Amino acid sequence: MLISADRTPSPVGAVIENFWNLPNAITLLRIGLTPFLLMLPWFEGAAWSALMGFGFLAISLTDLLDGYLARRHGTESRIGKLLDPLADKLLVMTAFVMLVAVDRIPSWALPLVIAILGREIAVTALRAMASAEGIVVEASSLGKWKTGFQIAALTALLVHFPFLGLPAQELGLALLVVATALTVWSGYEYFALYLTGRVRP
Repeated sequence: MLISADRTPSPVGAVIENFWNLPNAITLLRIGLTPFLLMLPWFEGAAWSALMGFGFLAISLTDLLDGYLARRHGTESRIGKLLDPLADKLLVMTAFVMLVAVDRIPSWALPLVIAILGREIAVTALRAMASAEGIVVEASSLGKWKTGFQIAALTALLVHFPFLGLPAQELGLALLVVATALTVWSGYEYFALYLTGRVRP
C-alpha cells in the first residue's frame, strides 16, 4: 500500500522521533545542493554540461543512500518520509525549469514538462493534506520508477552534448516521454488511493 495512517492521538510521554539522523541529513544535503542547478545558464559548454549532468545524477542517487541507511539502522521517521519525496521534487522541478530557461527543452516537449511539474505540485499538495489528517503518503513502486526515468531524462538533457558517442539530447527527450507517462500514471494512483480511503493503520 502507498498510504499509512495513524489517527490515534499520541499519549503524553510518547517517544519523539529523532529528526537529526544520517538519512535525514543526506536528504537535507540534497535539498541544499539543488540551487547549484541555477548556475546552468552560465556554464553551457560541453565540459560544464557533463559536469552539471553527472553532478545532478550523483545528487539524485543520494536518495537511494538515505533510504538504505534508514532501513538498515531502523531510523525511518514520518518526517523523513515526507522530506525525502519533497527533496526529489525540488531537485527535479528546478532542473526542468532551468532546462527550459536555456532552451534545451524544445517547444513540442513543453506540454510534457508542464504535465510533470503540475503532477509534482498536485501530489505535494496531496501529501500536505494527508499529513494534516495524520496520514503519511509513501512513495509507491510506480512512483519510484517515474523518479528513475525523470532522473535519467534530466541527466541526459543536462549533459546535452554528444557523450561517448551517444546523442545525449535526443536520448533525454525520448526518456522524457516515458517519464511523463509514468508521472501522470503514478499521480493518478496516489489520488485514487487517497480519495477512495484505502489506508492502513
